[in-house]
Amino acid sequence: MQQPAKTLKRGLSARHIRFMALGSAIGTGLFYGSASAIQMAGPAVLLAYLIGGAAVFMVMRALGEMAVHNPVAGSFGQYASTYLGPMAGFILGWTYAFEMVIVGLADVTAFGIYMGFWFPEVARWIWVLGIVSVIGGLNLCNVKVFGEMEFWLSLLKVAAIVAMILGGFGIMLFGISSAPSTQVTSISNLWTQGGFMPNGVGGLIASFAVVMFAFGGIEIIGVTAGEAKDPQRVLPKAINAVPLRILLFYVLTLFVLMSIFPWQQIGTQGSPFVQIFDSLGISSAATVLNIVVISAAVSAINSDIFGAGRMMYGLAEQGHAPKGFAQLSRHGVPWMTVVVMSVALLLGVLLNYLIPENVFLLIASIATFATVWVWLMILFTQVAMRRSMTAEQVKQLKFPVPFWPYAPMAAIAFMLFIFGVLGYFPDTQAALIVGVVWIVLLVLAYLTWVKPAAGQVAKVARDPSFTHQ
Repeated sequence: MQQPAKTLKRGLSARHIRFMALGSAIGTGLFYGSASAIQMAGPAVLLAYLIGGAAVFMVMRALGEMAVHNPVAGSFGQYASTYLGPMAGFILGWTYAFEMVIVGLADVTAFGIYMGFWFPEVARWIWVLGIVSVIGGLNLCNVKVFGEMEFWLSLLKVAAIVAMILGGFGIMLFGISSAPSTQVTSISNLWTQGGFMPNGVGGLIASFAVVMFAFGGIEIIGVTAGEAKDPQRVLPKAINAVPLRILLFYVLTLFVLMSIFPWQQIGTQGSPFVQIFDSLGISSAATVLNIVVISAAVSAINSDIFGAGRMMYGLAEQGHAPKGFAQLSRHGVPWMTVVVMSVALLLGVLLNYLIPENVFLLIASIATFATVWVWLMILFTQVAMRRSMTAEQVKQLKFPVPFWPYAPMAAIAFMLFIFGVLGYFPDTQAALIVGVVWIVLLVLAYLTWVKPAAGQVAKVARDPSFTHQ
């Protein structure tokens, strides 16, 4: 019988990691969520994606500086413990794991809804049970299997977006369209429909809540550090490539959309993507999009299970989670965390039916808070790491943050501003309240269970005879 592995296997290549980050950040947020951001800000939503993308890039560079300096499993949870203290690491690690569970619940629910498009007579829970079982099983295989699956699923999403952008330019430049001829297709749609910022600065600011959530998940690059081949070379390449591509996909896609259709019409007929494929005369537009969106949901569930599992493995190694979470299979996979995540997603299906829709949405809204909280903690951790280093150590950093210290400070200010946005608008106030309650509960959990246990371990380390008394 093969023995369990002692450490995580480094089986993820640059290709895997690059597409994993792309895949986790290009999901249902772009395919469906972009419509609500457009309704809030109008064409000015392009500015929101540019500003938000710049802030997220700074988070990625801060994470990259730390991950290249010290590539470990558990990534930013471990770094926060080292530079901000054990409590900070505990809160950050569990908030990220919780974010992945919540996002995963939304994704498995979405998968059930999408499959209902083709098979309305089949109960939704059957699809959810099936997909959680399949993806849970795949996550128990060698990490390379996970990376390969994520690569192809992400490639399918990226191909669909590229096809949409090219189709959109075809409509704009050559008038290839089956849409009514009364509709003006021109870049002028960006400013003739009530101006570039039709809902004023308030509309632009309100859209940030949706926009920032769309970028959520990109921090998974940091979690892959413990399983990347040659992390010093692979991580900088992946981090530098991804934000530009995401901005290209989000900004260029929405630019094309709002040039073809007046912004008020976007999302009124379901997904904005269906509108473009319909205009191209593709009768099976809804079916084509359903295939893409299903692959997006599967890819997202895949990343959610991987990200939360690896974070809980890192927490267990530090004594911040049950010891069983650190057990590895013979493939070098923390199998217990994969099982826990799969069970959590199955419980979510149950909750989905028992809890009324509005309560479920309230729980799901914490994902926005958790995403921004995780980013803010990553930025604080990087600042703390820099302050702990000598000038000589800073010079030896292989992937330093650009424009230090001004860019990280600006990103920190922006994340705090997003919390202000969540608190100001009635629709998102619930997310802030639930988020604050979550953090308070984590602090209490740390002080009640983790800190006393850590003190006991330290006592034994100082005096081995203590255990025999």
